[in-house]
Amino acid sequence: MVVSTYNSYLTINRDMKASLSKVESQASVKRDTEYYEANIGKVKTVDDLLGDYRLYSYAMKAYGLEEMTYGKAFMRKVLESDLSDSKSFANTLTDKRYLQFAQAFNFKGDTKVAQNTAQADSTTEAYKASFTAEETNIKTESAYFASRIGTVTSVDDLVNNTRLRAYVLDAVGLDSTYTSKAYLKQVLTSDLNDPQSVANTASNPAWKKLTGLFNFNADGTINGQAQTSDQTEDLKLDYVASMSTYPSKTLLEANQRYWDKHISQVQSAQDLVKDSRLVAYVKTAFDLNPAIMASSVASLMYSQNFATTYGNTKLLSAFEFESDGSLAAGSTPQTAAQASSLATQYVKAFTKDSDKKIADAVTNYENRIAKVTKVDDFFVSNAKDDDKNNNAVTEIWDVALRAFGINPDEVSKSELKKILSSDVNDRKSYVNRLGDDRYVELVKAFNFTSTGEAEAPLTAQSERMVTQVTTDYKALKLRGLSDAAKETASKAADKEIAYYTSTIASIKTADDLLKDTRLTKFVLEANGLDPKEVSTADLRRMFKSDLSDPKSFVNTQSSNKFAEIVASFNFSDKGKLDESTMQGVQQRGAILETTNQYLQQTLEVQQGQQNDGVRLALYFKRKAPEVSSPYGIIGDTALFAFFKTTYNLPSSIANMDVAKQADLVKKYIDVNKLSDPEYVDKLVKRFTALYDTQNSSTQSPALTLMGRSATISADTLLAVAQLRSG
Repeated sequence: MVVSTYNSYLTINRDMKASLSKVESQASVKRDTEYYEANIGKVKTVDDLLGDYRLYSYAMKAYGLEEMTYGKAFMRKVLESDLSDSKSFANTLTDKRYLQFAQAFNFKGDTKVAQNTAQADSTTEAYKASFTAEETNIKTESAYFASRIGTVTSVDDLVNNTRLRAYVLDAVGLDSTYTSKAYLKQVLTSDLNDPQSVANTASNPAWKKLTGLFNFNADGTINGQAQTSDQTEDLKLDYVASMSTYPSKTLLEANQRYWDKHISQVQSAQDLVKDSRLVAYVKTAFDLNPAIMASSVASLMYSQNFATTYGNTKLLSAFEFESDGSLAAGSTPQTAAQASSLATQYVKAFTKDSDKKIADAVTNYENRIAKVTKVDDFFVSNAKDDDKNNNAVTEIWDVALRAFGINPDEVSKSELKKILSSDVNDRKSYVNRLGDDRYVELVKAFNFTSTGEAEAPLTAQSERMVTQVTTDYKALKLRGLSDAAKETASKAADKEIAYYTSTIASIKTADDLLKDTRLTKFVLEANGLDPKEVSTADLRRMFKSDLSDPKSFVNTQSSNKFAEIVASFNFSDKGKLDESTMQGVQQRGAILETTNQYLQQTLEVQQGQQNDGVRLALYFKRKAPEVSSPYGIIGDTALFAFFKTTYNLPSSIANMDVAKQADLVKKYIDVNKLSDPEYVDKLVKRFTALYDTQNSSTQSPALTLMGRSATISADTLLAVAQLRSG
């Protein structure tokens, strides 16, 4: 008994996964697939691929191009095409199989950058956040000191409290890490009236200043309080100034309080400029060049001639100094009105400086990091970019270090080069031997090789995969739409593509991906799957599956598409980024897609050897969801043959004008519904019925006995009539 084409098709298609498994188990197929998987990772160039016939022919067959295997020169042009250029060779070929073949490989490689956009954004965001963190920390430590100093009854109470000890040393700019408790205790119990005391003989005057901020006796006891409230405030003002690395609100308040407190003690302009903090206040308020000498600042406050010559007479009216810089008897440096005006002026200038300094640093970083191609570029100075006040824009390494909580004084440039060129995956690498997680995270934020060259970053999806999934997404969203509808759909698709492209670059784990339903919805739709039919729980199990285990959850799904989706991401089954997924010119997902398509092609070829109608039906079933216009059918020989047979059209229609052929396809097939399995199945039923009537080798014995010229029975005609496409 001769089995009908449709029944043969159903036997294969009913359990496609089982059918493919049978093909996969065939000895020759298994050998070729194992060879491909074992060796494609070694391919680095187009010549490598074309030079290995087993790899090359396997890939060609996988993408339905077996008949073109001989055309290596032609295929070289396909593989060397710039897929981002719509006018490149592969993009201009009518037969899209060639484009799909080119998309499966990445000979050009992903863009090599010191940081991609996501990494740079993350760094600058951390940099900006560090200022808030710094201000919070200053407030926290100041509050802690204020709450605890009243409980200190001896010098030991202060010295033995780690946080209090660090606070007082940091406040006056002394090293809180390496100063011994014993020495600090000697300083704090020094007699400032004794020229030979430890505090008075210390090389750094900060020690003497520190002693004056406390009231400890020589034996470490106290008379009354360890500090007066005035001393506590002075220490706080010093701490804020010492620990602030940018003009924060806290520093603004501290500087204003310092000015108000100390300006009243000034007796002359020369006296004022002896205090560097008062001078800095004046320079900021009047936007003076930071490099201007303190003596010149003093002259601007009282000398009309100097101020006129210098081109700045504003300071003259801000103070009450005489022409020699002194104060008249009973006068103060400023009247209440002058003090209020200067304070307003200072706040405005300070705030402007604060916002501008951070914004300039971020802009400078973004501009410069994009040009870094090797680690040495990272250390090129901004010296030529000085602003009008000769304040160099913050160096890019300072931005990066601050973003990761590292003080630039902690590490030399030579050390930093060694750190950035380290391999964080090598436990013996330089950065890992430091035992400091801050440096490890710093290295992860950049993409330098051991030789200091920039390389492509390890991301959740490679650039090529992102391009492929976004291209597929847009094609699906625009399928079969009218020109008017396409414009709206295109804008909506572009919005989702922009979100996906920018967000996927910052995804670090599978959990991060699965938490964002907008991303997972995008991926599923791009692959022709309905997000409503796939739960997050199932997706999570899929991403935790071992792709190499045939019995893992993702590999036991009815469709191989899920395994291909998981493989298209660079995650291990632990959900973390895994660089082994990106070795060679094919990413793991592309390899899986290639081997799956090879099995499909082999299945179709083998079925075609018995019944070409089955092959055409299987091919149509597979390719139909990719067709987005009538031209997709016209441009594919097999699909066009399927179409002509399905509607019993003569071969001569191939000679018609292409536009008329497209109109004919539109007349019979609703392209918009080719992603609907039920609609496709109706077309397959119609095709197989007409195929059997047109090919006597598959006709029933009765028809065969009547000869090739036998007419179609009434029953057959009725069956065909019932198999309508709509």
